[in-house]
Amino acid sequence: MQRNLFALLAGGLFGAGLLVSGMVDTSKVQGWLDVFGAWDPTLAFVMGGAILPMAMAWAVARRRGVSLLGTPIPARAEPRLDHALILGSVMFGAGWGLAGLCPGPALAVLGFGGWGGGLFLLAMGLGMVAAPALRRRLDRLPA
Repeated sequence: MQRNLFALLAGGLFGAGLLVSGMVDTSKVQGWLDVFGAWDPTLAFVMGGAILPMAMAWAVARRRGVSLLGTPIPARAEPRLDHALILGSVMFGAGWGLAGLCPGPALAVLGFGGWGGGLFLLAMGLGMVAAPALRRRLDRLPA
């Protein structure tokens, strides 16, 4: 029960932050990506607002074995730069840049963004369904 309550609070805070910061406005996100035109640096403040508290949380987590709810904190994964990470990053970035949305804001936009937000989420869902088959093919490629 506590875990669900924390998930609800965190999700609500995240969604409210997206709305207040304007990150559900695709022109804001596309403005961030338009470095040679009408560049809008406000996304940097939103990213900084996420990175700073997360860095502090990681520092605290390194010293603890369990979360505040008593569940084990998983070990950090080894950073590996491989073809799947590179291809996935390029695909995610291209979709983000073209649509002006990433998954979190896309869910928020669904409530008021019209059919465009729904179409984006449908395409994102189809990509997530197709991803395991693509991943298996990529894993068979020579290194």
